[in-house]
Amino acid sequence: MGMTEVLEGGVGMMLAAPASPGAGTGASRPQAPREPAVLLQNARIFDGRSGALSAPSNVLVRGRLIERISTAPIPVDGGAGTTVIDCGGRVLMPGLIDAHWHAMFSTLPAVVALTADVGYLNLVAGKNAELTLMRGFTTVRDMGGPVFGLKRAIDEGVIVGPRIYPSGAFISQTGGHGDFRLSNELPRDGSAPLSYSERVGAAAIADSPDEVRLRAREQLMRGATQLKLMAGGGVSSEHDPLDATQYTEPELRAAVEAAENWGTYVAVHAYTPRAIQQAIAAGVKCIDHGQLADEATAKLMKERDVWWSLQPFLDDEDATPMPDEARAAKAREVIEGTDRAYQLAKKYGVRLAFGTDVLFEAKLAERQGARLTKLVRWFTPAQVLKMATADNASLLALSGPRNPYPGRLGVIEEGALADLLVLNGDPLKDLKLLEDPDANLLVIMKDGKVHKNRLVPDDARR
Repeated sequence: MGMTEVLEGGVGMMLAAPASPGAGTGASRPQAPREPAVLLQNARIFDGRSGALSAPSNVLVRGRLIERISTAPIPVDGGAGTTVIDCGGRVLMPGLIDAHWHAMFSTLPAVVALTADVGYLNLVAGKNAELTLMRGFTTVRDMGGPVFGLKRAIDEGVIVGPRIYPSGAFISQTGGHGDFRLSNELPRDGSAPLSYSERVGAAAIADSPDEVRLRAREQLMRGATQLKLMAGGGVSSEHDPLDATQYTEPELRAAVEAAENWGTYVAVHAYTPRAIQQAIAAGVKCIDHGQLADEATAKLMKERDVWWSLQPFLDDEDATPMPDEARAAKAREVIEGTDRAYQLAKKYGVRLAFGTDVLFEAKLAERQGARLTKLVRWFTPAQVLKMATADNASLLALSGPRNPYPGRLGVIEEGALADLLVLNGDPLKDLKLLEDPDANLLVIMKDGKVHKNRLVPDDARR
């Protein structure tokens, strides 16, 4: 006889098929067991691309992949057991992607992140990786930090967290945005020891094309899926002015050549037209930030098909606190440029990515989804969700053969990787649902594995 079992924690119903007549008799050749499956029934799908929801549909996930999507009923295949989740007409969408995240540095104060034992940093990052996934972010592009061990632990199932596309250490010139040394550590000659941030893999200080090439190759050797260089001044750093242009075109080109030889690309931190234009001339494929870009720079990004990873930095409750007036003034300048930057990106049709860039603030990390909802100032909810799913996935695909997760991300299509969310409401009407993931994300699936399910089967409720 068949068997129905309600899984502990309300994950769904496990349906086993009746035994075949020849089972255990040796009458037929045994077949290899099929991978377990999850059947999501009666869901309205936002597929990552379309601006509208589908008709009520059923989605069959087998192993890591979406095997079948149909408006007609999908028969339950009990060969290896099928977990059935009735979505009750709720919205099913791809997992969210944060294209500018710092898994090692998002929650700890700067002084702790840059001085504490790296074992402690990894333990804290591991806990916060799980919280990131529980906010619905099934993938992150990590834009600087020693995350290779964290990524491995997640990939091997040691801990729970999102897929990580790591950049490795920030590559920075002396005095650049990624130079975390104190003034009393200067000057450094060839015999001086590396600073702590360099030793743990948070930063890589490089001056000259040859040094940049060396540090770039080191990150690629460690498993970087893309490189991150500091091409201009920053807000949170203590020493460099915001308008500073960092590196020369030959230095940037050295990193681009190293990345291209490895089959991937370079992204840069830059705000000003001069810094952005120099990076584009060197062959950089993605500009992160860019709030001070002018019209000519936005037009150039479009002409060269360069990605713009732009963050909605605003003067609101989620503004990052600054420790002194000098850095607060830099923050105000960036905030004032945010609206114009989005308007220019829309005007010229630049390829936009969404990222949060939370640093050193645990409370802001908790607001990861709220950062996404701010984009409704410039876009429809459907456009916002497309940016944080299918569009961000296209940016990740620039890593080419260095992609650690080959397959289609950010979409609900047959054959795509099964990173899925079920929402308690319609995000195309109310994107603010994502501001409260505990209440509104009812199912979270990553790589075909259900990590959260609050949709208890009807028979269990009875």
